[in-house]
Amino acid sequence: MGWYEQDKLKNTLATLMEATIYDNITSKKENKIPTIQETILHHKEDVDLIPSNLDLSALEVMLVNAMSREFTMKNCIEEVKQYYDYILIDCMPSLGMLTINALSCADKIIVPVQSQYLAAKGMGHLLQTVSKVKKNINPELNIGGILLTLVDKRTNLSKDIKNELKENYGSIVKIYDTQIPLAIKTAESTSKGKSIFDYDKTGKVAQAYSEFAKEVLEEDVRERKQNALTKDYIR
Repeated sequence: MGWYEQDKLKNTLATLMEATIYDNITSKKENKIPTIQETILHHKEDVDLIPSNLDLSALEVMLVNAMSREFTMKNCIEEVKQYYDYILIDCMPSLGMLTINALSCADKIIVPVQSQYLAAKGMGHLLQTVSKVKKNINPELNIGGILLTLVDKRTNLSKDIKNELKENYGSIVKIYDTQIPLAIKTAESTSKGKSIFDYDKTGKVAQAYSEFAKEVLEEDVRERKQNALTKDYIR
């Protein structure tokens, strides 16, 4: 997104979550703890973000002994939810306390799976974790689907991975029709601090992400209509 020196950022998601954990009233009066509005960065492509750095990994230790530790992230972003149509939470590929925090405040999960054998093998653990969070912490949590990424259509591996996912999880989890292809332009756009739409808007990766966004949004509209009909029927 263009902010390369993350360790020099004064305000990050880690500082917000740490403030929520300790709730230091004295520091708040002295303006030592930032508000979420002060933490949000505004990108020129009309995307806002809350940045993070390595301090977020250290926060995992603090969360272990924190009160209501599963809801720390939710408490941080609650006050700004009303200003956005969608909030995306980008999780690290682990099932630690930070990921649990993300699942606790999410409505829907999109699972990106690289077209590699070992990447697909982690699906079982993720589904178990999601099931536990849904049962005990966040009953509104649902899995939107699996998105295949880094797909190289020149090889049979991507086809094999998709077939394996369909065979093992297709009956319980949607596998999106869109696939994100492997392309050097993606890495280049990251190094330039631009989205793939700004860097290579006519390329195959940008087109794939556009198709994927349409697929997700169309599904969301259908679900909203269905939920509205269900509520009307119950009334």
